[in-house]
Amino acid sequence: MNTQARRKKTEQLALLALFTALVAVLAYYGGFIKIGGLASISLTLIPVVLGAALCGPWAGAWLGAVSGIVFFFTADAGFWFGLSIPGTVITVMLKGILCGLCAGLVYKLLEKKNKYLAVATSAVVCPVVNTGIFICGCFAFFMDAVNSGAAEKGMSVGMYLIIVFVGLNFVFELVTNIILSPAIVRLLNIKKK
Repeated sequence: MNTQARRKKTEQLALLALFTALVAVLAYYGGFIKIGGLASISLTLIPVVLGAALCGPWAGAWLGAVSGIVFFFTADAGFWFGLSIPGTVITVMLKGILCGLCAGLVYKLLEKKNKYLAVATSAVVCPVVNTGIFICGCFAFFMDAVNSGAAEKGMSVGMYLIIVFVGLNFVFELVTNIILSPAIVRLLNIKKK
């Protein structure tokens, strides 16, 4: 391996380590900021998208996995573990890994056409995949809680999932990622120089 390749590999590893630490801190402390019901404000997807764009799809998957692992040490995990330990582990890990992987794949697919489009699309794909898999996990593992919660609130199951479980968290993640997309592109451009 030549010096240039070693330097690039070292740079990628350092970036990944930085993003890993950032994801871990945001995943842990983000759970303490609540916006009604069960939804916590999560800024974790921002470094996941950034890491997926700068370091590649597998780095995005790694960062999503780190986010999932850290979640298990938060106060919110207790609620979900109380509903289903295997369901929680499967849902949290799948949504984390796949949202990072998909963000990286989308970025890689579109980056040569237009970097802004690539980042903006990745920034949208990440929370959509994250939330979509969470909803699938709710249907697969947490329907007793969803049904009883919906009945208690006098809502349909779909409405309860969207308003109580997904709610503002998804909107916040989506809007934050979209707003920060131009800053992410600038960071990508700085890295290239």
